[in-house]
Amino acid sequence: MKLSDFDFDLPERLIATRPARPRSSSRLLVATPDRMTDARTIDLPDFLRPGDRLVLNDTKVIPARLSGTRRRSGAAGETEARIEVTLLEPLADGTWSALLKPLKKVRDGEALDFGAGLTAVLEGRAEGAGRLRFNLEGEDFDTALAEAGAMPLPPYIEGRRPADARDRQDYQTIWARASGAVAAPTASLHFDDALLAALDARGVTRSFVTLHVGAGTFLPVKVDDVRDHRMHAETGQITATAADEINATRLAGGRIVPVGTTAMRLIETAAAADGTLSPWEGATDIFITPGYRFKLADALMTNFHLPKSTLMMLVSAFLGTERIREVYAHAIGAEYRFFSYGDASLLLPERGK
Repeated sequence: MKLSDFDFDLPERLIATRPARPRSSSRLLVATPDRMTDARTIDLPDFLRPGDRLVLNDTKVIPARLSGTRRRSGAAGETEARIEVTLLEPLADGTWSALLKPLKKVRDGEALDFGAGLTAVLEGRAEGAGRLRFNLEGEDFDTALAEAGAMPLPPYIEGRRPADARDRQDYQTIWARASGAVAAPTASLHFDDALLAALDARGVTRSFVTLHVGAGTFLPVKVDDVRDHRMHAETGQITATAADEINATRLAGGRIVPVGTTAMRLIETAAAADGTLSPWEGATDIFITPGYRFKLADALMTNFHLPKSTLMMLVSAFLGTERIREVYAHAIGAEYRFFSYGDASLLLPERGK
């Protein structure tokens, strides 16, 4: 498989920089192997059956983008320069892995000040990232980060406008609970109370799992042969309650419908070969490409993804490479909005459904 197999031309005007309001008014392209239907996300219950179960990611995005100063004393006295930081993930020793701009100009041991009483020291670096130790921990750290930080919008949005106060709400699901993500599980951003009520009325149930989405989700694939690509690991958890609910739904004949590629990757990582799910906790770097045999997911709700991305490979594996090309051609022709704040698709591999 070549990277070019997953490329397509996308007009820049179709890249969404703000979400639909209300959330469930976004467009929904429902695709099976032999049919495509243009709908709205509020219509999602019409395409599901009573007894189906949605699997939702309850990770919470932290305001991981920090802007601050670095101070350095020298022969010319004390100098000050700006520094931009994007937190990636907490490490076992209490430090944070982070992207720093400009990393090469910051010395190990140098102090950084982000305001709101939040400072950090650069303790080391590896693979293009720095290792920061902050002066605060626990709730004190969370409070200061909430004041000093900004939401870590994807590069294709941030390149068009800076994050603002609206993004604090827009770039967070309504059920976000477990802090730790530096990117949103964006398919879940379409859900609001009205849609949840409609799903309840339809008899569609839901379970929550946790996968902390990392900045690696935006890393480009740089190899021509996609089999040589290595995924960035992300940590997650499936509780005994969620595992029991999902297993019971399968036994009763209901379909398992992950909302978003993060939820899909997590349950496919944890599932046994026969699709049985057990409680699970750990890190996953699963890379799903055409030829993968899905163990648990029966359908997938997901946004429209970047050309040549690992997520394009995942949806191609799920519905078929040729069919996904047709789906994306339809979406572009009908001017669906793309990427994190864009519209959604519901992929149903069963014919005529």
